[in-house]
Amino acid sequence: MSESSNKYDFTTIEAKWQQHWEAARPYKVTVDSDRKKYYVLEMFPYPSGRIHMGHVRNYTIGDVIARYKRMRGFNVIHPMGWDAFGLPAENAALKRGIHPAAWTYDNIAYMRDQLKAMGLSYDWDRELATCDPSYYRWEQLIFLKMLEQDLVYRKETTVNWCDSCATVLAREQVIDGCCWRCDEQVTPRIMHGWFFRITEYADELLADLETLKGWPDKVVTMQRNWIGRSHGLSCDFPIEGSHEKLTIFTTRPDTIFGVTFMSIAVEHPLVDTLVAGTEFEQEVRDFVRKTIAEKQRKSVDEELEKHGVFTGAYCVNPFTSERIPIYVANFVLMEYGSGAVMAVPAHDQRDFEFARKYDLPVRQVIVPPGHDTASDALEEAYTEPGVLIDSGEFSRMDSEAAKLAIINHARDHGIGRRATTYRLRDWGISRQRYWGAPIPIIHCADCGIVPVPEKDLPVVLPGSDDPNGSHAPLHQQEDFIRTTCPTCGRPARRETDTMDTFVESSWYFARYTCPDFMDGPLDPDQTGYWLPVDQYIGGVEHAILHLLYSRFFTKVLRDLGYVAIDEPFKNLLTQGMVIKEGRKMSKSKGNVVDPNDLIQRYGADTVRLFSLFAAPPERDLEWNAQGVDGASRFLNKVYRLVQANKTVFAGAPTVQNLDGLDTYSRNLHRKTHQTIKRVTGSIETNFHFNTAISAVMELVNMAAGLVNENRNIDPAVLRECCETTLLLLFPMVPHFCEELWQQTGHNHTMDTAQWPTFDAEAARENSITIIVQVNGKVRSRLEVDSDTDNETLERLALADERVMKFIGAGKPKKIIVVQKKLVNIVI
Repeated sequence: MSESSNKYDFTTIEAKWQQHWEAARPYKVTVDSDRKKYYVLEMFPYPSGRIHMGHVRNYTIGDVIARYKRMRGFNVIHPMGWDAFGLPAENAALKRGIHPAAWTYDNIAYMRDQLKAMGLSYDWDRELATCDPSYYRWEQLIFLKMLEQDLVYRKETTVNWCDSCATVLAREQVIDGCCWRCDEQVTPRIMHGWFFRITEYADELLADLETLKGWPDKVVTMQRNWIGRSHGLSCDFPIEGSHEKLTIFTTRPDTIFGVTFMSIAVEHPLVDTLVAGTEFEQEVRDFVRKTIAEKQRKSVDEELEKHGVFTGAYCVNPFTSERIPIYVANFVLMEYGSGAVMAVPAHDQRDFEFARKYDLPVRQVIVPPGHDTASDALEEAYTEPGVLIDSGEFSRMDSEAAKLAIINHARDHGIGRRATTYRLRDWGISRQRYWGAPIPIIHCADCGIVPVPEKDLPVVLPGSDDPNGSHAPLHQQEDFIRTTCPTCGRPARRETDTMDTFVESSWYFARYTCPDFMDGPLDPDQTGYWLPVDQYIGGVEHAILHLLYSRFFTKVLRDLGYVAIDEPFKNLLTQGMVIKEGRKMSKSKGNVVDPNDLIQRYGADTVRLFSLFAAPPERDLEWNAQGVDGASRFLNKVYRLVQANKTVFAGAPTVQNLDGLDTYSRNLHRKTHQTIKRVTGSIETNFHFNTAISAVMELVNMAAGLVNENRNIDPAVLRECCETTLLLLFPMVPHFCEELWQQTGHNHTMDTAQWPTFDAEAARENSITIIVQVNGKVRSRLEVDSDTDNETLERLALADERVMKFIGAGKPKKIIVVQKKLVNIVI
């Protein structure tokens, strides 16, 4: 038996099996209470128009898991849909002069074909698009149910406003302080917005992080920090000459005797009161206006240079009765605590830098253990634990003990209290754009805020079913706005905000279980069987907002009676980026590799194999064209091996007599079972498909080498090896394996095949294969006992007939032995 020179025709083979899957629908699933379910899900894509290599990697990982779990007997649900609303579609449509709906649905059609060309095993009958009224009608109902439970409220918020375009702009649409469309100056404007009370679930969201054992530690830590629960002191600083007071929160009550100034946020409600009619008024108002505009332009993650301005007002430290100057500062967040921060520059580096900048006092009240006086000249804030000094009755007390003592003192004297605060803020869901789900609210002059009756849902986005319809922001569409109050029957106006697209992506995984259910958002029979998601896969960039919002929404759906789970995703895999030339692939960087080009040149299975083999899934994948070539060469090697040895498939399906096998056949049989064990372990332990593929490559190389050396391998052993290879590779390269499976006479498709099991006894290592090289080139192989010493290996290598042809009668210059691996004879 010898290898053939056949090369597999991936174009014909992949088209054939994609047509088969389209017709046979083998991945369509239903509830089966007799089988254990497995829900695998990749984060659904925004329909931008084309898939990229990041998509290829993400969806291939999910597909391998889905196919593997089916082979292990699970009832696998593996759906796909489209995160279809959002600003990018609106902007793209405006640029092209078409409707966002037309742009979006054209992209969905194109990308669906691309995904099918990848051979991904989705249950396409569950496909959904979040811009479809049949989806967002239920989202609107959930909104109304949350409103009934006081989990939704409306309040004033600051937005970016363009006078020229008469519209609100998203932060991404503001470029250097100007409108992206007309280049006119953008100004902040106070408007009403809708909010979800996610803070009501802060403690549960924090506590349940402990249950997420299948999540990466870094993601759990990021969420914990984002929720940001802090325990400390809430204390009132009376404002001099006023009945007002500034309430501060601090986690460092032990430093309260070191306060030298107060910093308040530019949005603090007392700013106007503090400066009204004073010589400081104009300067403070200018600073506030400038800072708010700057904050609107900056990303949340961008660090502002620290600035402040004195208000001319003072408050009183209730512990020292000292006058404390009040500054408005650009770095204080109204969203954290109360928007006022007691500044202790000796023990907070940010305050230290601010004090140095504005020549404010620095008073040290904590010193290192063993010291009893302050440093003469601090060069930076002292932030470590220590001993209190110059702190009244608390002096000489350990700083950790002093925290509790000072809190108790504040409580007992009515000037403060123990408090818990959170970094987490309520979720602002209002978007003043067109392409989003309308908020189902009516504003009536007589009745106030009135929910749209459930029978009138969905509130359909106007013009979304008309390619020529208007797609101006809703506050510019009077025909949509004008309506009748469902309570009093008088003229009223519709809410013109649309929902943040994170709302759609916070519950789509649940709707996948029952996309055609018409009696409510979710079918309890379906969600009860399929949820939670067993394996969720996506980029780490979604570690906070999307995952946190999905966790919140799941708990809300539970409390509304729609689901019976506490957490949406049991296990989470955050795959790395695809990078090229040291940078993430992106259009803006000009380093994109188009998957379509790769598929046309190499076939989908080669692209899949490369994306799995190049790196572990959680690591970044470095683009390497040679790696794609290598994946292609490997598949062709497998193809030739199977094609050249088809006759073995007509014989015995299993190895009948192990004792009767020759050494080479016995070793190949052992290697086959070792490979099953290694591949199964690599997938089950951490989805390290790269090591799984490497193990299969070793098996194929061994089999091909033995065949090429005419070792007369037992037909049943060779059949077992080839079938095992196809079974192990099927989740990764399904078209390729299905074709060879059929060509070798199997009367059922691999979709119904079972994952192979290894025989522990057969896999046990008794002998090993030693490669023999002459001047670095492989010339033979030796099968020896695993405990053979180096001296014996040298002797056996020199006596091998194949080796003797190359070394002749001369004496070798050197013999190099790599234990249990190879012998290299240098002549």
